[in-house]
Amino acid sequence: MALRPNPTLRQRRVGTELRRMREQAGLGGNQLARELGIHAAQVTQMETGKSGISVERLRTIAAACLCGNQPLIDALADMVSERGKGWWEKYRGTLSTDFLEIAELEANAHSISTWATTYVPGLQQTEDYAAAMFSRFTPSPPSHDLDARTSFRMQRKEAVRHGKTPYASFIHEAALRMQFGGPRVLADQLNHLVDDSLAGRISVRVVPFDLDTFPGGGENIMFIEGPVPELATLQMDTAMGSMYFDAQPSLTRHRDVFARLNSVALSEPESREFIRSIEYEMRGKYA
Repeated sequence: MALRPNPTLRQRRVGTELRRMREQAGLGGNQLARELGIHAAQVTQMETGKSGISVERLRTIAAACLCGNQPLIDALADMVSERGKGWWEKYRGTLSTDFLEIAELEANAHSISTWATTYVPGLQQTEDYAAAMFSRFTPSPPSHDLDARTSFRMQRKEAVRHGKTPYASFIHEAALRMQFGGPRVLADQLNHLVDDSLAGRISVRVVPFDLDTFPGGGENIMFIEGPVPELATLQMDTAMGSMYFDAQPSLTRHRDVFARLNSVALSEPESREFIRSIEYEMRGKYA
């Protein structure tokens, strides 16, 4: 079987979980290779996602590593059985891998939570707001790249909005006031957030400036729950692009962040009223 030159995020995640199984069992790569009757290089290839793996081999590895976490094993078996390509693949070669991997995460999520501190989450952006966001980069992307990024973001949004994945959005007041595209674009964006909340598919809750807490760091983050807790993923926006975290201590810490947000954020009705007040303020700037 030919090696994958560019394994996807989920293919790499299967490999990561296989490595964790092996390490928790106290086995080296050479030891596991002997147990399986294969070369040590093949273990490395499986653990980096460069080599595919059958369900049978997955279960053999789990048994060799004395892994008794059957829900995790079954969830990984489902992942290695996946066939077909997602809608985002048509953008491969046009957009960077960062874009595609976020869409892949969202498509397989069992629930999504976002914490936005500097701008409205991508999954809730209007087309004008998204275009203004992408235009702010220096140097500015060429028009065809800007159009592709914006179109991709709108397709991501629609995929989540028309799916069945629960989505909880926590937004800091700072993100609600950042005027990407100017007051008119922001006012329309805020109106769109209220519509999202009223539709009942997305929970939108605000953390205002006057709250005496700021859970977590200052980055925009997305927490993706998988079929089992061990397969959750944290995605963080940074100036250098997206970063992904799947170590259990990091997942536990950020589950706590969202628990704290849930306890301190305004209720959904209060949040809608708060967002409306800023919208009216923005509309007053160009009335």
